[in-house]
Amino acid sequence: MPGAAPAARVAAARTSLPGNPLAASAARRFARAALADWSALDLPAVGRIPDRVADEVVLLVSELVTNAVVHAGTAVEVSCALDVVSGDSLSGGGLGGDGEVPSVVVEVTDHHPTRFLRGEPHDEDDPGCAGHGLRLVAELAECWGTAYRRASKTVWFQLPVSFAEAAESGESGGPVEPAEGSLEEGSLKDDTPRNGALKGGDDCLNGDSPGDAYAVELLAPAPARVGARDADEDWIRAGALSFLAEASELLAGQFDEDLVTSLAAQLLVPRFADWSAVWLDTEGGPPRLAMVWHASESRIETLSQLLEKEPPELPATARGRAVPWPWPSDPAAYGPGGAALACRLIAGGRAVGTLLLGRAGLMRVPDEVADLVEDFARRVALALASARQYTRQATISRVLQRGLLPSRLAKIPGVESAVVYEPTGGTSAGGDFYDIFPAGDGRWVFVLGDVCGNGPEAAVVTGLVRPWLRLLAREGYGVGAVLERLNRMLGEEAVEAAVEGAAEAVAAGVGLPVGGGVSRFLSLLYGELVPLGEDGDGGVRCTLASAGHPLPLVVRPDGSVRTVAEPQILLGVVEDAAYDCETFELAPGETLVCVTDGVTEHRSGARQFDDGNGLASLLGDCAGLGAEDVAERIREAVHAFAVEPPDDDLAMLVLRAR
Repeated sequence: MPGAAPAARVAAARTSLPGNPLAASAARRFARAALADWSALDLPAVGRIPDRVADEVVLLVSELVTNAVVHAGTAVEVSCALDVVSGDSLSGGGLGGDGEVPSVVVEVTDHHPTRFLRGEPHDEDDPGCAGHGLRLVAELAECWGTAYRRASKTVWFQLPVSFAEAAESGESGGPVEPAEGSLEEGSLKDDTPRNGALKGGDDCLNGDSPGDAYAVELLAPAPARVGARDADEDWIRAGALSFLAEASELLAGQFDEDLVTSLAAQLLVPRFADWSAVWLDTEGGPPRLAMVWHASESRIETLSQLLEKEPPELPATARGRAVPWPWPSDPAAYGPGGAALACRLIAGGRAVGTLLLGRAGLMRVPDEVADLVEDFARRVALALASARQYTRQATISRVLQRGLLPSRLAKIPGVESAVVYEPTGGTSAGGDFYDIFPAGDGRWVFVLGDVCGNGPEAAVVTGLVRPWLRLLAREGYGVGAVLERLNRMLGEEAVEAAVEGAAEAVAAGVGLPVGGGVSRFLSLLYGELVPLGEDGDGGVRCTLASAGHPLPLVVRPDGSVRTVAEPQILLGVVEDAAYDCETFELAPGETLVCVTDGVTEHRSGARQFDDGNGLASLLGDCAGLGAEDVAERIREAVHAFAVEPPDDDLAMLVLRAR
């Protein structure tokens, strides 16, 4: 059992329960029946199991099964085992014959596919939260912990059987009467396999358990339980390859280095180690202890405190190799003595951290395990390097995005405004942009644009266009004149980019670029607002033009919807294109809605969101709503339209005359 003292297993029972409200009561009957049967078996070092121990086992089994059913909702496997350990291996409990201590070990396994990782947000008051906050188990059990696998989670605990307490309380030494549903005497199966039962908690209940309600297994002493398969090198090699394949699958595509370290530590414990830790190298500073994991979770906090004081320093000759490491001296945190390994994490020739692990009860780590740890460390190092690269790119993208979008929107007298902006991928600087700014002489300008394409190439164009628009508007150019000058600027930029690209291609001895490199095509909705009356209480006069952009809609207070402006050619396509504008009044209570094609062309199968005037129909129900409410209703409708999220940048600008 992970975290438990070395033991000889003398009996075991297991059962599988459906994930429904009846599971807890069935688990209680199962546990009490198993304990009663074991007391009647007359096994070495096993007498009567005290009622107090039986009650605590039943209570904890009920608690863990209830948590598994409530929080995982899957079938639950429960196993109970009776181990006999050396009297010096446990800190408490009475002694059986010849200085031996029987101990009850219980595992509860659910099959929820989502793995909880230490360090993720969790509810400290939730006793079913993946092994954390299990106060009842922590109070009653000698030791306990959790074991995470790809599609399951096991919570285990160990309780010593104290015969001294049974004698002091006047309990008789006779057998406990079998509980309801217990095994009848003589029902043990003589053909039960001897070498496959609950080995170390890692192979427990992996789908090979029998279909009976439960089975009890009598096992030979520990030295005789090693089957032929355990000594088979091919089987060991296959197990190592399986472990590395699982590790690669779990680590691939992880973009958070702390998540990578959490996975790494939990993959090693309890399969190959009783505890593990991962340090991460920092730029110009000391290494950071990113993750500590112990098979007995009650030791993690103390272990972390000690490791913080003792970061490993490996010689340069140990680069990428797993080398022996002195077993730490504090058994309160690490457990009894054993063997430890340290391995530098190297990716692309650069060190990114250090992995440390230890196993109690060993004089040295076998060479096969050390080789496996080195292979595993290489995978962890590559995952860490990828996560760091992704973090750097995401940070650059966020900084760039902040520079491409306005830090704040200007307040227009008499107008309520709202913006929704969701670039593809969540963090990338996209090709959609917006702006609201004063242009002088009592004019305010609003802009909603969409560069053809997305990602960094589109962001380059966005970075050019926004400053140009502000400059042209403040120079006093009208709506049509601004679009015409911007169109010529984009054409000139496209020619310069094409010439530079051709020169670079010729210098490199490759063919000329096809498609002209970065696209300079741009759809744009550009308008001016002039408040009417005192502080805009008479509405606003709006002059706008659409260059290849979805046409804006006006929602009246009675729920009717009309389209404004006329469709015109994209900017950057025809050098000398002329653009016309339209002027109208936005009366108090009316709302102007402007969106990009990420809204209108969002697809669900063969259908688009705006098919059959879908956007206008939605806005008809938005009469009387504020600008923020209208924008949020559109956003929710777009996301609810299809199962898949939008594959284009999503942006909208809503202006409502008060």
